[in-house]
Amino acid sequence: MTRRTEWADPEEPSPPRGRSRRAGPGGTADATHTAKADTPPSPQDPAERARAICLRLLTGTPRTRKQLADALKKREIPDDVAEEVLTRFEEVGLINDAAFADAWVESRHHGRGLARRALARELRTKGVDTTVIDEAVAQLDSDQEEDRARDLVARKLRSTRGLDRDRRLRRLAGMLARKGYPEGMALRVVRQALQEEGDDADDLYEP
Repeated sequence: MTRRTEWADPEEPSPPRGRSRRAGPGGTADATHTAKADTPPSPQDPAERARAICLRLLTGTPRTRKQLADALKKREIPDDVAEEVLTRFEEVGLINDAAFADAWVESRHHGRGLARRALARELRTKGVDTTVIDEAVAQLDSDQEEDRARDLVARKLRSTRGLDRDRRLRRLAGMLARKGYPEGMALRVVRQALQEEGDDADDLYEP
């Protein structure tokens, strides 16, 4: 006869020696199991919940203090508990808005070609303090912005060929404006690019 192996439930306590774990109705084993099932779980400490939420959100990507505070508020963590946990996370370096802003500027400027104005706008939406934003975007100067603007125009220039000069200028300058470049710089860069290509646009849109 084939013997069937039964795997014990690791969550279920082992019965006392000398007593069957399959006691009949009203037996000790059934009563203990029923009482355990009927006992509601104790509420989790709000500070523990707050720490767990923050650690989960910080896994894989940095967050600003404001982003984490909003997440805790949404999950109904008391304000005083959230403040205490967030301050502790700042003290140990898990939250660092200045480092976040510096990395954001570096990544978004080189990756997406955003200028200082657009970068500052994005950081404000993430709750970064104005002073921190000013220090972060200050790592870019006008010469760096203009060089990046030239790169962006050079990439888009070919796609505008076939359009008249007016439309080419508007389209390319508009692209730079959406990325936060000042109007005067945008128009100057586009005009120069068109001139170098042989499409003279000096008479259009003087800033």
